Amino acid sequence: MYQPVIPLTGNGGWKFLQSTYDRQLQSLSNSPQVKADRSYLVEKFSEPVTKEAFLNDKRLMRVALTAFDLGGEEWKRGFIDKVLKEASDPESTFLARLNNPKYTAFANAFKPVNGTITIAPEALDKIAAEFNKSTFETAVGKVDDSMRLALNYQSDIKGLMGNGSSETAILYRLLGNVPVRTVLETSLNLPTDIRKLPIEKQADILKTSIQKQLGITDVKDLADPDQVDRLIKRFHALESVRNGAANFSPAANALTLLNGSIGGQGGINLLLSGL
Repeated sequence: MYQPVIPLTGNGGWKFLQSTYDRQLQSLSNSPQVKADRSYLVEKFSEPVTKEAFLNDKRLMRVALTAFDLGGEEWKRGFIDKVLKEASDPESTFLARLNNPKYTAFANAFKPVNGTITIAPEALDKIAAEFNKSTFETAVGKVDDSMRLALNYQSDIKGLMGNGSSETAILYRLLGNVPVRTVLETSLNLPTDIRKLPIEKQADILKTSIQKQLGITDVKDLADPDQVDRLIKRFHALESVRNGAANFSPAANALTLLNGSIGGQGGINLLLSGL
């Protein structure tokens, strides 16, 4: 499979990845393994597929789940069966209570009607494109996991807001999405020990940190493109420091100097005030 090229770490590598994203995504999409999996998905759903046939086809399940960034969960056959059953029931509140946008999107795309899954050609093309994208993000992670986390954050943050969702529901989604949570914890300089606290307390800490460090009073503003870019830059700057990695961006170089001359948290806070 095509291996993404990321010659730098931190913000320098992120800038390079963003500038070459479309070209590199296309290269991966054209690789033999990805093309074969994508073609398998399109061929199988070129006609209706029974729910049981779908659940029993491990390859088809893997490709379909990967398209919704749920790759690796195909072994949860019983759970996925329940998700699809509940999606078919207009009175079910299961997906709302699950509060997982990825599974909701997956269930809506593959919702059976009378035991059969039918996908329109336009929708199938979109699923195939999302498979390419998700596979690329996974491949990026094998080269530099920080870049994968940043791509996941960029892709997921808007969907986590939800239409008409309460602030509490959004905070819980942010905490429940591992890549998004990791980027937020790092960029807000939060200790991972907060994960040991009750979820209500975690949500309070996250909300307070977002307000104090980013000046954001409405958590939905995290999805604003400028805020997304700002937060990812903070993430890479602090991730570089935490890992002790050399970073070629001006922000990280400044952070290294500040840590040496000012020391500790004071240097970090001074740098982040400009991000």
